Amino acid sequence: MNPIYVFWLLFAALLATIGYCNQKFCMLKDLSKAEKQPYSWSRVQLAWWTVIVLSAFTTIMIDRGDAPQLRLSTVILLGISAATIATARSIDAAEDSDPTISRHQDKEGTNFIIDILSDQTGVSIHRFQTVVFNLAFGVWFIAQVMENLHTGPKVDINQVMPDIAQNNLILLGLSSATYAALKTTENKTPASVSGPVVPVVQANLEEQPVG
Repeated sequence: MNPIYVFWLLFAALLATIGYCNQKFCMLKDLSKAEKQPYSWSRVQLAWWTVIVLSAFTTIMIDRGDAPQLRLSTVILLGISAATIATARSIDAAEDSDPTISRHQDKEGTNFIIDILSDQTGVSIHRFQTVVFNLAFGVWFIAQVMENLHTGPKVDINQVMPDIAQNNLILLGLSSATYAALKTTENKTPASVSGPVVPVVQANLEEQPVG
């Protein structure tokens, strides 16, 4: 069977499996008290790269009859996604246990695109950046795998999956780090000072001499 067809069949099967698990167990959704939980970008990011790499890895095994050795850049790429979701999950757990914090994740989700692009103020530029970068590099990764599968046995088994340049990995890492860093501030609001101001002003007025 054509390995390109195998790749897309595996890709579709994995997407369907993730869709089912999300429908059944909210696998791609934020920790939330809302009835309609919003989607979590960190979970979607990890699922995106897992589907791509696993589809390519399994296709190569079926086509070549042997397992390829993952390149270091691919391992680092999956590590970036894993670190992002671990950090995001820790932040969510800490905020969820703090009754003084009002979490925007506890509001009902809108739709997939809006949810992954939005923080407490709405669609944000740092989320947009990391989503676009990961989408672009994912499409490039798939295109390289398709080209190498089409070439056939002439391409070494360990080179079917492309090597991601160091600067590109740094770019993806910085983008994910920015998302994680800003996530810590998403649900922080400045303490209100309007309450104690009024009685203080009134007290000062009462102390002023008349005439």
